[in-house]
Amino acid sequence: MMRRISEIVACALLALSVAGCGSSNNFGDLQAFMDEVESRPKGRIAPLPEFRSYEAFAYSAANLRSPFEPPQVIKPVAPGLARSNVKPDPNRVKQFLEQFNVAQLQMVGTLSQRANVYGLIQDADGGVHRVHAGDYMGTDHGRILGISENQIEMIEIVADGAGGWIERTRTVSIGGGES
Repeated sequence: MMRRISEIVACALLALSVAGCGSSNNFGDLQAFMDEVESRPKGRIAPLPEFRSYEAFAYSAANLRSPFEPPQVIKPVAPGLARSNVKPDPNRVKQFLEQFNVAQLQMVGTLSQRANVYGLIQDADGGVHRVHAGDYMGTDHGRILGISENQIEMIEIVADGAGGWIERTRTVSIGGGES
């Protein structure tokens, strides 16, 4: 019996909801608005902005000293003093790491084989090279004197500004610091 009453109530609700969807045309204001919008002039879509192609830039100061590193102090030689016999060997075959400025080279570690200690140097291109005492690196004729776990000691031959050459010591510390 309860089931029968719930069926009757459901049918009555369905009949009322269908009766509410009658065919009365009370949409005149909506139709007038749609007609007014359609009669407006059509808008224009702005054209896409002009694409500017990428212009390559060649950085030409890569081989110069970084402005964030202290400059190397070269003591001037008095003109009347006798010059030393220090000069680079022009007949020596250049090694690979001599094409890079020392500021572009970074010590990344060491290797030991028996009694030999080698330094691992990363160049500006990302390549890692093994060096030992006596090898050359840097653009200033730098010869490696010794290698420890934390640094590489080297001596460079640089122009003294008066037509001669002088030797200066330099160290490259692990992690790229130099002095």
